[in-house]
Amino acid sequence: MLTAEMKQLIRDHRAGMVATINDNGAPSVSPKATFVIIDDETLAFGNIRSPGTLANLSKRPAVEVCFIDVLTRQAVRVTGTAMIVDKAAADLGLRSAFETEWADYIAYMSSFVTIAISAAELILSPAYDLNFTVDELRATNLAKLNSLWAG
Repeated sequence: MLTAEMKQLIRDHRAGMVATINDNGAPSVSPKATFVIIDDETLAFGNIRSPGTLANLSKRPAVEVCFIDVLTRQAVRVTGTAMIVDKAAADLGLRSAFETEWADYIAYMSSFVTIAISAAELILSPAYDLNFTVDELRATNLAKLNSLWAG
């Protein structure tokens, strides 16, 4: 499901906005920045401080995650089913993925959340319909971001 282009965007922009459903049926969105790609059909993030997200997923495992490249105005939206895996019970492959990518943080993770992907979509800004190029959007949006810090 994940194409090479989607995987690259996720690797480059690992902070995924995780959407779950809370007890009153409303959406709840929380950023998670410890994502790893397990394979073409599985993502995972490490739980460091996510009690609300884990509570929602333990009752309702449906999840969506959006990764955004704000410079090129491209995103990947992943829909799937989450499963909470206690760190001590994680299989070697899952644990190894986190040790490779997040060695400095793994001691702070109490569990991992795997997401079995049911759909993945590359989303492009309407600016591409107006014939803007990736390079043009990157330059324009980088200039906008830099102007925020230019005092």
